[in-house]
Amino acid sequence: MTLEIRTLRAEDKEEWAKLWTGYLEFYQSSLPQSVYDATFKALLSQDVHSPSGFLACLGGKPVGLVHFLFHAHCWRPEGICYLQDLYTSEQARGQGAGRALIEAVYAAADARNISGVYWTTQDFNTTARKLYDKIGVLTPFIKYARPQ
Repeated sequence: MTLEIRTLRAEDKEEWAKLWTGYLEFYQSSLPQSVYDATFKALLSQDVHSPSGFLACLGGKPVGLVHFLFHAHCWRPEGICYLQDLYTSEQARGQGAGRALIEAVYAAADARNISGVYWTTQDFNTTARKLYDKIGVLTPFIKYARPQ
């Protein structure tokens, strides 16, 4: 089967939602329908400040997603790209979809003359980290968050 990476379309909402649910479940999270609706609307927006998204399709069927956004950065006047969410369905793993989705984000950043792309993952995500070690550079930064 042929792997295709393409931008999200309005008609993708149902398949996208299934994939995003899988991603959230992996991280033992859930979100209300209102967040799904707002996120999908933002992903389709042409606003330069909104996130963007791609789907990975095998044989025309969506099997993976990536969400990313560009933002200002004090050390990089051109800005930087944050790869926020990356997920491939279990049956599609090992077939190059994750790598292709990351490379599509790299290409989107390059098209905007932005060389910096970064992302985070949890330390227990060993399968994904094997790929990340090949396609990215592990940094020494530790993430902190405001208590909820």
